[in-house]
Amino acid sequence: MSLATLFTRAQTGMQAPLVRVEIHLSGGLPRFSIVGLPETAVKESKDRVRSALVNSRFEFPRGRITVNLAPADLPKQGGRFDLAIAVGILAAQDRLPSDQLSQLELYGELSLNGQLRRVRGILPAALAASRAGRSLIVPFDSAEEAALIEGLKVYPAAHLLDVCGHLDGAGALERHARAVNDVPVPSKIDLADVRGQQLAKRALKIAAAGGHSLLLIGPPGTGKTMLAERLPGLLPPMEECEALEAAAIASISSQGFDPLHWRTRPFRSPHHTASAVALVGGGSTPKPGEISLAHHGVLFLDELPEFERRVLEVMREPLESGRITISRAARQAEFPARFQLVAAMNPCPCGYLGDKSSRCNCSSEQVHRYRAKLSGPLMDRIDLQVEVPRVPVRVLRQSKNDGESTSEMAEEVRAARARQRQRQGRTNAELRDAELKSVCQAESKALVLLELAIDELDLSARAFHRVLKVARTIADVAGQDRIRSNHISEAIGFRRLDRRTS
Repeated sequence: MSLATLFTRAQTGMQAPLVRVEIHLSGGLPRFSIVGLPETAVKESKDRVRSALVNSRFEFPRGRITVNLAPADLPKQGGRFDLAIAVGILAAQDRLPSDQLSQLELYGELSLNGQLRRVRGILPAALAASRAGRSLIVPFDSAEEAALIEGLKVYPAAHLLDVCGHLDGAGALERHARAVNDVPVPSKIDLADVRGQQLAKRALKIAAAGGHSLLLIGPPGTGKTMLAERLPGLLPPMEECEALEAAAIASISSQGFDPLHWRTRPFRSPHHTASAVALVGGGSTPKPGEISLAHHGVLFLDELPEFERRVLEVMREPLESGRITISRAARQAEFPARFQLVAAMNPCPCGYLGDKSSRCNCSSEQVHRYRAKLSGPLMDRIDLQVEVPRVPVRVLRQSKNDGESTSEMAEEVRAARARQRQRQGRTNAELRDAELKSVCQAESKALVLLELAIDELDLSARAFHRVLKVARTIADVAGQDRIRSNHISEAIGFRRLDRRTS
């Protein structure tokens, strides 16, 4: 009887728990068993491993093969365990030395001829392996992703025979060198392309500087989508830890992580027919949704009232907490969701309420019903609400840009964020209520103005705090330490949603 033990990892939410692959060969009638709560794809690895070993000209054991994936109560999914099982069978036959296996973790799905295929979710596994002090053997297509972890030894392989040669000393695999560009690819779209809309551009700058949520309201064709698409270009480059978090979420998603997007702020724009599960994540095996895929980036919801109300309401908690917890009967998963919400909507069902063209024929009841699709608690969480009116033709025909470019505005945003980072270590939008008194120090006249505005507009306590945070950001953009009356008045002006029905 022979026994071999190897290491790999499963994937549960953002976590990569360690899995011990134990291979036991014994006499008796031929049988290949995999135990340890394997799902269908893992059970099917028996056939992939058998064919890969035979086609790589190894003799397949004729007795009983028992593969135990421990711990037994942890669900195992996907084809990531194929390579570890195949190597474990060879080690249990004494065809490969087992002295190096304790310092390695192996990942890879096997094709029938022994070639290695890419597996999903390699980045969280690589991070956990680095903390455990082990090296990785992965398919070539996963090597760049795993190498994002600084200091981790990653050995890419194309075939099962390459891995065997590395372990028995016949031909060592070369360590993969990290080759991703730490400088994100600059965006080709510029804020200077948007003619007019100075108020909306101002709101965009404030939103970027403080990490605030933003709602753009206006008729069709006034540039709402153009403005939203240019917000990521105003945001400062991601720090290493932020980039790793965003890349890890993309790694475990169905789309996977593209190294070309390393350090690029995510911009997600789901269609208004998206379900609640698509937006916040879920499924029988919890996967991240759009709000998590937009982590440290921008989530743009165009035609906001066209989303189902139930779908929009599930965003209320993540907007406050920056994370989403998905609970199922068998398991629970938590995903980060620190995204910046930008939404766009028309003022009425036809889209032309208040427009100079006077084309709106919507009744007061229709307008009320249209806007009632957005609940008060959700609107209470949107910091900036800005009208985007029609731009005159003479402005559209101007050959000279009438405003700041993305690069110019981004410098102001970086300076404002630097002030916030030095002062409180986070953006103003992330300030806790207990920090407002010390961080948002205002002149007495400014506080009196704020109190009057809160009473007059009948705003909630949450809205009071959010107005104060926006005013703090406006002061940071202006380079001032204390909040003044003009900062409060501008923040209040951005807070009011035009609710005219005629």
